[in-house]
Amino acid sequence: MLDNISNGRLEVGVGRAFIPEEYAAYGLDMADSRARFDEGVEVIRRLWTEERVSHQGRFWAFDDVHLMPRPFQKPHPAIWVAAVSSEESFVNAARNGYHIMIIPYAGGLERCSKMVQLYRQVWRESGYKPGTEQVQMAFHAYVAETHTAAIKGYIPAMRTYLEVACEAIGSWKGRQSAQYAGYDRLVDAISAQTPESNLENGYAFVGTPDEVIRQIGHMRELFGDHEPSLQVSFGAMADREPLRTVDLFARYIMPVFAPVTAGAV
Repeated sequence: MLDNISNGRLEVGVGRAFIPEEYAAYGLDMADSRARFDEGVEVIRRLWTEERVSHQGRFWAFDDVHLMPRPFQKPHPAIWVAAVSSEESFVNAARNGYHIMIIPYAGGLERCSKMVQLYRQVWRESGYKPGTEQVQMAFHAYVAETHTAAIKGYIPAMRTYLEVACEAIGSWKGRQSAQYAGYDRLVDAISAQTPESNLENGYAFVGTPDEVIRQIGHMRELFGDHEPSLQVSFGAMADREPLRTVDLFARYIMPVFAPVTAGAV
């Protein structure tokens, strides 16, 4: 319905989730995570593209279903899947023609860069046109008129954000899952982060417009063309702060990275 209302502008992002309590709340086994996710996405894609669908799977079963309304886009809206540090997630996304959504601070820039290169390689090897794949990367952003003001605003807000995030992932303590290989180490790495270490490692866009332009340029060198997804309101900050970030970003940063159009002087 949303795809029709928007005349084909819908893009659908899905993720497995990775916090044990998210599965426990629904009485689900994390060991089924990958299989449940793959089956669910494939069923949705079939419902979008086939007139009548019958499915007898491990997790869902139904007969002779005709989805209404039909998607506006043909064959279906773009599908994005979340990927953090699991090589299997990046490979599966590429093989299925899905775009990817990444949280660099969770996986680390160096590892994420290698995973994106692998994703693009498998995308080509799977027969999809090179350059049509899309990579979205989530970054916290705090832009101000001066460097000092940006740092002073970002650090307490990010400290609050990390405290809440660490509380949420605390249910991983003492757990391991074959479906999330290495996630115990990933959780430890997230728990060890501080606002200062995030700045040092380049996990956020923080500073004056000129500084952020350089930071974005560095990310393009590491990852190639990608779509930054900016988290501008976090850590219980006042409304004026994210509004200022959006204003400065739109006025001074976006024009630097605007695509060059034919005939432009």
